[in-house]
Amino acid sequence: MIKIKKLKCGVTVAMDKLPDYDSAAIGIWVRTGAVNEDKKIAGISHLIEHMMFKGTENRSALAIAEDVDKIGGQINAFTGKEATCYYIKTLSDNMDESVEILLDMFTNSLFDNEEMAREKMVIEEEMKMVSDMPDEDAMDTIAEVVFKGLPPANSILGTPASLKRINHDTIVKYIESQYTKDSIVVSVAGRFNERKLCNALEKKLAHLGARKSQVKYPKVKYEPSFKVKVKDIEQSHLCLATRSIKLDDDRYYALQVLSNIMGGSMSSRLFQHVREQKGLAYSVFSANSSLTKMGFFNIYAGISHDKVSDAIDAIKEELLILKKESVSEQELSKAKEQLKAGYIFGQESVSSRMFNAGKNVLLRGKASEPHEVLKNIDKVTIEDVDKVKKLICDINKYSGVLVTNKKKDLRRMVIG
Repeated sequence: MIKIKKLKCGVTVAMDKLPDYDSAAIGIWVRTGAVNEDKKIAGISHLIEHMMFKGTENRSALAIAEDVDKIGGQINAFTGKEATCYYIKTLSDNMDESVEILLDMFTNSLFDNEEMAREKMVIEEEMKMVSDMPDEDAMDTIAEVVFKGLPPANSILGTPASLKRINHDTIVKYIESQYTKDSIVVSVAGRFNERKLCNALEKKLAHLGARKSQVKYPKVKYEPSFKVKVKDIEQSHLCLATRSIKLDDDRYYALQVLSNIMGGSMSSRLFQHVREQKGLAYSVFSANSSLTKMGFFNIYAGISHDKVSDAIDAIKEELLILKKESVSEQELSKAKEQLKAGYIFGQESVSSRMFNAGKNVLLRGKASEPHEVLKNIDKVTIEDVDKVKKLICDINKYSGVLVTNKKKDLRRMVIG
């Protein structure tokens, strides 16, 4: 059972105790990311994540890496639209040392300007790498298009120009405003000493600010939007997406089941129709991504340049079938078993359990126990799917991104 505890200092801790394990994973989650950023300093959350590894008052960047290696740990971090997470996985016997290293980085990083200049160059190379991966570029761009005018459209990496505006003082000011106690959840899973862990957190996180203001979302009417990027590439990459639901929506599990039916596996409708029957794509899938205030359903296909229109027509055919007919009991059962299997397999990893608890407590204010998740999947009915399919079956509500070798009229191909 996941225990959620609010420390005296105001930070929340989510603890998934697994006494039979010999390992543990701990993550410090911060409710800040691209949605919290001003465009002038876009990418600052991601830059801070990188800079946390570049030296503290007590350790150089090399010393951080060496100290983690000495205890057989694995340390990393990531930044998303709404959250940043710093985490370490370790042997249970080395948990105290791991927590000390992670907290040292989190509270004592120097953010040296010279080190930052080098790291900005690294991030610019990361930007080039994403640009050179047209599938990643398409999937990044579709979020910008479908959330146009709203905070989730913000880029996680930022731009070379926005990175240039960020310095030591900018970072310190941003951390003071965003890394507050009400916006931090420490998630831990595995075998660990609760008392020692909580004492360490109380001591090191007490100095943080108490609260921060919430992100304001302007009222922007959703209108389908389209973007074509022309590059010298061998294959076209298509994303079609429409607005869906937020993370804590009651329809969340029904939409996850439907997404699996549409494009979650090799036996899914889109895979069978677009790839197996018509041979139009090597890769085709669908996925729903939900955030705290909204979400989007995305269909991706990697296709030959001369088959873009045909692939779009095939996708439209499947959406029309979905609109007219209910899914079958067989499809429903298969999708639910696949989702349950994926979730249960993840429960075998302390890292996955830490990620699940941390994200949910941070963004939803609660963590679901495994039996609750499985129950929610199991209780999805055909009637539930019929209700939620209305969100995704109308092609006229889809935005689109195409990364291809020459200019094409994507809007006309999608909605005429």
